[in-house]
Amino acid sequence: MSNGSSITEFLLLAFTDTRELQLLHFWLFLGIYLAALLGNGLIITAIACDHHLHTPMYFFLLNLSLLDLGSISTTVPKAMANSLWDTRAISYTGCAAQVFFFFFLMSAEFSLLAVMSYDRYIAICQPLHYGTLLGSRACVHMAAAAWGTGFLYAVLHTANTFSVPLCQGIDLDQFFCDVPQILKLSCSDAYLREFGFIVGGACLFFGCFVFIMLSYVEIFRAVLRIPSEQGRHKAFSMCLPHLAMVSLFVSTGMFAYLKPPSISSPSLDLVVAVLYSVVPPAVNPLIYSMRNKELKGVVWKLMTRCF
Repeated sequence: MSNGSSITEFLLLAFTDTRELQLLHFWLFLGIYLAALLGNGLIITAIACDHHLHTPMYFFLLNLSLLDLGSISTTVPKAMANSLWDTRAISYTGCAAQVFFFFFLMSAEFSLLAVMSYDRYIAICQPLHYGTLLGSRACVHMAAAAWGTGFLYAVLHTANTFSVPLCQGIDLDQFFCDVPQILKLSCSDAYLREFGFIVGGACLFFGCFVFIMLSYVEIFRAVLRIPSEQGRHKAFSMCLPHLAMVSLFVSTGMFAYLKPPSISSPSLDLVVAVLYSVVPPAVNPLIYSMRNKELKGVVWKLMTRCF
């Protein structure tokens, strides 16, 4: 095949031909997906329904849950369908749509994580100015900027990826349309062009990561000056889960896209893809709700009211 215009579908080859293992993959992804739906759905409902949670921190958390729901719904349902029905194919258009929505939602999520680090910085380091700096209008503008940044990056990256000539077949060793796997099908000169775009995007993400790290340096310096041990514990419990998820998201994502081909293998690529695409949306609700007594109380009341 000389270029992408002659390709009508891709084959996702991450799943074994053994029927029992295919069903195991289906049930595993189904459990993760239901956990993500339940956790993020409860957080969204709790924040939307309880006026006590209408604060900047919970507003950003609601946006994070929406992005998590969207990102995991972009990849996992198709993977479950392939495992259950013993299929491999995804259309060229479907693959492009999957890449676009995945980049849109994950880029917006990372931008939102940077905004959330700024929210924590103001809350801990400049608490007297919190209401002024993070009013409702400012929060809406920052959330809109995060969503808009993700949309713009996704449009540029998807257009660039699917304009690359493909010369190496249609087989993708992944459970979804992953850009590094698509690039393995490209011609060598086209691969270098797209790789340059990925490096540019990585620099932007690294800039956000540096901003997050600098925010937390200032936060930890302020926390260590708190005389009360209980106050320090509360501040750390609010910040460390956020920092842990940022580190997991950045480290696995950059490893997936920037690792040298010499250390690439199908099993390693699959594990890394799961770590940066499936684990954060499923684990984020657990981390943010279990470490937050106020949100946990509202979620518990919501669940008892329903059942």
